[in-house]
Amino acid sequence: MDFNVKKLASDAGVFFTRAVQYTEEKLGQAEKTELDAHLENLIARADCTKNWTEKIFRQTEVLLQPNPSARIEEFFYEKLDKKLPTRTTNAELLGQYMQDAAKDFGPGTPYGSTLITVGEYQKRLGGAERELLQTSAINFLTPLRNFLEGDWKTISRERKLLENRRLDLDVCKARLKKAKLAEAKAAAAPDFQETRPRNYVLSASASALWSEEVDKAEQELRLAQTEFDRQAEVTRLLLEGISSTHVNHLRCLQEFVEAQAAYYAQCHKHMQDLQKELSRFPNAFATNASASGVSAGHSPLATATLPGASSPSHPHNASNALGSGTLKIEEVKPPATGTRKAKVLYDYDAADTSELSLLADELITVYTVPGMDPDWLIGERGNQKGKVPVTYLELLS
Repeated sequence: MDFNVKKLASDAGVFFTRAVQYTEEKLGQAEKTELDAHLENLIARADCTKNWTEKIFRQTEVLLQPNPSARIEEFFYEKLDKKLPTRTTNAELLGQYMQDAAKDFGPGTPYGSTLITVGEYQKRLGGAERELLQTSAINFLTPLRNFLEGDWKTISRERKLLENRRLDLDVCKARLKKAKLAEAKAAAAPDFQETRPRNYVLSASASALWSEEVDKAEQELRLAQTEFDRQAEVTRLLLEGISSTHVNHLRCLQEFVEAQAAYYAQCHKHMQDLQKELSRFPNAFATNASASGVSAGHSPLATATLPGASSPSHPHNASNALGSGTLKIEEVKPPATGTRKAKVLYDYDAADTSELSLLADELITVYTVPGMDPDWLIGERGNQKGKVPVTYLELLS
């Protein structure tokens, strides 16, 4: 192996002197050159930026991909510089399962046809999620990663070089200080006794040697100071670039928020469309609910609309709502038990005098009577009473 022994020995010597200087500084046995306040503030700001950028980056990865195994897989594909294979989202997988189940249950049945519809919209939600993941990775995660793996590594390398230059400078200062002390000691105690002329010559020679050592130390100190100042300037310029990094990350953050807003808007639209699709077949659900109510003894109150649903289509004609044409609405009496409070979800205009008009967000008392159509309930508001469609209500406990 071809290597320079002298250079290796020189590097080892420099490393040793730096280690000694660093240890003595930690033990309080050596002086340390302090950086100027502006540079210290820039370093503190850069460290803060790096730490929080790293935390935001990691947590955004968790938000977009909660599965740790998937994140590890993405990491290896990225390091190997290979294209990540397309991964099915959870919503898309759920939609596929629903559609496969509909084939077994029968696509012509109410449950099967509903599974097909809901499965299709789940796939749309999955597609919107995939678009969010791709957009966020390009516009937000990639710039943060580039800073951590690119700019920050450059800053760290220059900061380490600055620390080495500072240690070299402090070593030179300590060496000059020792040389001056030795020179002063040699110059202050010459032996002028005539009986010892040889000692006087040796003392004068030692003083000259220490004077040469001081000159050499001063020259090394000037060189170390120049190198330190140059490296401090390079490091300062890099650290001042953190402001530009903040501006860039701000723009990326705005793009990330826009991607999230678009994703949630798409999800909201898909769910509204799905609710409209499902509301086209209220009778099928009512029939199922009625059948289950007869077999299990359930009350038709269970067919009320869920909170947040879109305004349902108008229920079928209420002429037979009470099941008997001879029974008049004013003759209906509330049962001793079984009345409940209900919140009105949508405005409703009564079709005739037997019905009760409703205003959204008001509270009314509702109950059912034997033989009543499951699509309807008796509603009371003060002294007013009439039939109300159950799909316009949210039953309260």
